[in-house]
Amino acid sequence: MDTQLGTLDGEKSTARIKSYRPIVKWWLVVGVIMIIGQIVIGGITRLTGSGLSITKWEIVTGTLPPLNEADWNTEFDHYKATPQYAKINEGMSLSEFKFIYFWEYFHRLWARLMGFVFAIPFVIFWRKGWLDRPLMKRLGITVLLAAVVASFGWIMVASGLVERPWVNAYKLTMHLSLACILYSYLLWTVFKVFQPEPVGFPHRVLKTWAKVLTGITALQIILGGIMSGAKAGLFYPTWPDMNGKWVPEVLTKSEMWNVENLVNYDATLFQPALIQFLHRGTAYLLTIIALYFVWKLLKTTKSQLIRRASYLLVSMLITQVVLGILTVINSVGIIPVGLGVLHQAGAIFLLSAVLFIDYQLLRE
Repeated sequence: MDTQLGTLDGEKSTARIKSYRPIVKWWLVVGVIMIIGQIVIGGITRLTGSGLSITKWEIVTGTLPPLNEADWNTEFDHYKATPQYAKINEGMSLSEFKFIYFWEYFHRLWARLMGFVFAIPFVIFWRKGWLDRPLMKRLGITVLLAAVVASFGWIMVASGLVERPWVNAYKLTMHLSLACILYSYLLWTVFKVFQPEPVGFPHRVLKTWAKVLTGITALQIILGGIMSGAKAGLFYPTWPDMNGKWVPEVLTKSEMWNVENLVNYDATLFQPALIQFLHRGTAYLLTIIALYFVWKLLKTTKSQLIRRASYLLVSMLITQVVLGILTVINSVGIIPVGLGVLHQAGAIFLLSAVLFIDYQLLRE
């Protein structure tokens, strides 16, 4: 084994490695950044109503966009056969179609580009012997996760090509959640290669609180995905109340609490009201727990790394709360693309701060 190669899991060996080569480390960082980019592009695609503009999943031939007017008209004709065109965009011009086509095409092209950025250096590093077995295993799992995310992306798109003019909110949330799992797994791998052996943290109670914080953060992202997919922000664009009520009236009616209203969420106000109410409530809970956790953490540790991470967590939390409020109160008739995308990106950065603290506290 190359003398400059490191191990991910702190395995004891006479051939023990101090660290991975810098080019390997930064290759993984580029992968993390590209996943963030993909999530952001996905947010723009969703908020501009572009996600259903390409009606086929062509992994190879879909790499090239329409190259002439005839090709553009063919793609437009495919889109005209969708419920979204018939129910929402009937009469759309070809130039307007090209705009929404661009974002969906860019979203898919970025995913393909990530594949090349991963595969080509991987083969080079593997042939040179710069990747050890633990890292190879994690990279293999990363590839599998990426394939699952891509496959579910098409399942999500297909859900909007039959009856609904939009993709199914729950399938969209599953796609986003899987993307976040992929991101988290690769980010954790980056932590491992940059900091193979973090200093131990013996405080058992704070470790428990760190797990709770992580769970609530994950729940909030899931609720945010459902809220986004159901466009729930459009129905209650006020804060701190919800159209003048602290609890929407539709939630106080027992007859509205049934599975049908959750499945066919665009038929009544029940699901949008419930999801936004839960999303707001979870945001308050997350804020309280995070602030308490950071307060206890700062009182307990003298580690400058953990303290800086704690300050970052609080900064991202406050930013995310402000972005969430601004997005909701500006969702009058249409969800603002800029604020919506910033709010989605903010969730990823907040998750990153939580995971970094987890790595410092929970990694043995």
